[in-house]
Amino acid sequence: MDRLQSMRVFAKVVEQGSFARAAQALDMSNTVVTRNIADLEAHLGTRLLNRTTRKLSLTETGRQYLERVRQILADIDDADAIASSSARKASGTLRIYCHPGFGQYQLAKLLPLYAATVPDVVLDVTLADHAVDLVEEGFDVGIFMGLQKFDASLIARRLATSNVVLCASPEYVARRGEPLTPVDVSAHDCLNFAFEQLRHSWPVTWENKRVDVPISARLVSNNISVLRQAAFAGMGIMVRSSLTLEDDLTSGRLVQLLKGHHLGRLELSLVYPSRRLLSYKVRSFVDFMTARFPHPESDPWLAQV
Repeated sequence: MDRLQSMRVFAKVVEQGSFARAAQALDMSNTVVTRNIADLEAHLGTRLLNRTTRKLSLTETGRQYLERVRQILADIDDADAIASSSARKASGTLRIYCHPGFGQYQLAKLLPLYAATVPDVVLDVTLADHAVDLVEEGFDVGIFMGLQKFDASLIARRLATSNVVLCASPEYVARRGEPLTPVDVSAHDCLNFAFEQLRHSWPVTWENKRVDVPISARLVSNNISVLRQAAFAGMGIMVRSSLTLEDDLTSGRLVQLLKGHHLGRLELSLVYPSRRLLSYKVRSFVDFMTARFPHPESDPWLAQV
């Protein structure tokens, strides 16, 4: 049995969710794929996959084995790339995970710039705000924001800090006036995220102290686009992280209120597996992103408006 091949087949079966799709992706017959999995399970003396006519799922042992297999295969691929004649340039598929806020408002603008420097790299980008295991899910690098958790064994580099601020349209400010202190916000219409902890008050930092300011919500939504359009229309005051607000401030669609006050800070971290051999494609992306954010302790988006 070629254990390396069987490990690759096993990883591909899990990735594709079926023997048939894995066989097609690997350009193998269904019989060869099935034999590789059977030989691997026989060698290990345990079942890795539960399979029925409709569903394929990992056993607990299979889940643990898959994590190690993905690391081993990634290390082998990295070693092969470094040893190959093309090792001096980034190539292959770079799988990136990113928090949706940064992904939609900032990473989307940066990816074309990065892609121009690495013509042989295919970018595979996933945006999600749920918990993500970079290693288990096969990502090369991740961008995490705020309180998102990641494995402590991974390498994490802070990229920047984003302040959470208040904003409104110029039309709203002209009609209702601008709040001069945090307590003034209570007299205004507010556009509120559907978070229970923010439903009745906003925690504004004022004179180095937290003040819970009671609010009156005119609109509540769990979607930033809905709230953003309402803010453009002059419906009320909205809370936004600066990294999602930069274009709206520079264009004048919205204005920042209570400058010098904020509702918190969100740290942005670049995270990637700690491998002895870091591939050129990952290294190129890490270098690109850290060069774009040379002052990780500061808020680069408010500094530009």
